Amino acid sequence: MRVDLLSREFPPEVYGGAGVHVAELVTALRDTQADLDVQVRAFGMPREEDGVTSYLVPPTLTSANPALATLGVDLAIAQDVAGADLVHSHTWYANGAGHLAKLLHGIPHVVTAHSLEPLRPWKAEQLGGGYRVSSWIEKTAFEAADAVIAVSNGMALDIVRSYPDLDETRLHVVHNGIDLSRWQRVDDGEVLRELGIDPDRPSVVFVGRITRQKGLPYLLAAARQLPPEVQLVLCAGAPDTPEILAEVQAGVNLLQQERTGVVWIERILSRHELSAVLSQATTFVCPSVYEPLGIVNLEAMACGAAVVGTATGGIPEVVDDGVTGRLVPIEQVDDGTGTPIDPETFVNDLARTLTEVVSDPEQARRYGEAGRARADSQFSWSSIAQATRAIYDRVLA
Repeated sequence: MRVDLLSREFPPEVYGGAGVHVAELVTALRDTQADLDVQVRAFGMPREEDGVTSYLVPPTLTSANPALATLGVDLAIAQDVAGADLVHSHTWYANGAGHLAKLLHGIPHVVTAHSLEPLRPWKAEQLGGGYRVSSWIEKTAFEAADAVIAVSNGMALDIVRSYPDLDETRLHVVHNGIDLSRWQRVDDGEVLRELGIDPDRPSVVFVGRITRQKGLPYLLAAARQLPPEVQLVLCAGAPDTPEILAEVQAGVNLLQQERTGVVWIERILSRHELSAVLSQATTFVCPSVYEPLGIVNLEAMACGAAVVGTATGGIPEVVDDGVTGRLVPIEQVDDGTGTPIDPETFVNDLARTLTEVVSDPEQARRYGEAGRARADSQFSWSSIAQATRAIYDRVLA
């Protein structure tokens, strides 16, 4: 059986959780499903890995709206899928290629939902009218897909609400995972000091893209209430828009005027460096207002860090409140933005919870140990590969 996996992201060009998911899933499928020929078709520069084909935006579309440029890549991918038994796409960027391949070649199309365009209306800031195009691509692909995989139960509920015409018998839940052989505790004080982090001070660590959904402005506001000895380490880059970048820069500058130990790392860290940062963290924080699951939470847990996360989306399926960390309550407006109904209350609750965890390092250590054990028992990539293969067999039958 030949399965073509389609993705905007694939190593070395990985920017977020969807790219991590695809890379790990491909490895697990190839390792555990001997009769599968897994071919990867990804956006970006040429790659040397066997079984991976890369696609650049056609020259005539390099100056076009990003959504149209994406469609240009999708057309080339759909053509090359010829000969596959099944196509599996990830994110709207590749959903168009998957849907076209289904129509063109008469093969089943499986979609994995890592996020939903209706719940990211701020993308209109980034794409302009292209946001309407990306939303149309996603809706069309989801409703016509032979199977839709949600990465959490929370995401599955969001899919049903966003696309009520989708046949729910085609909806499946398969969680994201973590490779504990590669993500584990790293004690490297030299790396920390090179990054500007004091290994002897308690720290709150954030890792994520600078985008509305990650809730970074709320974290920056909450950090003003943290005890003065606590460091705030921000591994934050790849801003969606100049506007959100300017907002974050202003928040960081204000914090740096008020307190020491505000460290902003804008470059992408190697796995060793990031593992060292996560391992040193007194607590990791995920202040997202929209998060289907959050692979980065699993990475922090694998490194033995306590996790404080917003009680939204799939985060409560990862963070066991009071066992592996803490959940921060949030009431959100029902317009797709995830905006807190009372931003001040959310900021204060986030600050209070972070202060409680970071002020009790022994409890934080116990949370971290429990988190590592939970990641090991419930989020292995081998089980995810088996569940995904079962879906392939079902739609092909």
